[in-house]
This record gives sequence, C-alpha cells and structure tokens, in this order.
Amino acid sequence: MHVSLTNELESRVKAKVESGLYNNASEVIREALRFMDTHEDWIHEVKLARLREQLKVGTDQLGRGEGITLESKDALSSFFDDIKA
Repeated sequence: MHVSLTNELESRVKAKVESGLYNNASEVIREALRFMDTHEDWIHEVKLARLREQLKVGTDQLGRGEGITLESKDALSSFFDDIKA
C-alpha cells in the first residue's frame, strides 16, 4: 500500500520517529489509526449517552403530564415547522 501525505503530515510523522517513540513511519501511522478507532468509539458512546439523557428528560416530562397530543399529520408537520423556526 502506498500512502501520500501532505508535507506537514510527513514532517509530523518524521518528528515522531526522530523522537524515539516509534521505530518507523509505519508504527506512527498504525498508532494514529488505532487512536482514530478509539476516538470514534468514544464519540459514539458520548452521543448515545446524550441521547439517553434527552430521552430521560422527555419521558420524565411525559410522566408529569407535560406532553402534548398531535392528532393529525398536519398537526405533526406544524409542530416540526415550529421547532425549525
């Protein structure tokens, strides 16, 4: 596999190797990809946690009788139009 990097990224990879933390550029790239995978997993978990929080707020509001009933597609459309505005 051949990978092209910008001059800036190539300099950063070389600096990591020169620091002694990595033996070669491949190790730097592998570590960066592992970090990216971990970061993506973390972001996914943060988004899920936030969604769970929002669902809890909504279900608590419904439990207190703070919900509204939308009885038609037009009412639903109007509701979402109001949210967008």
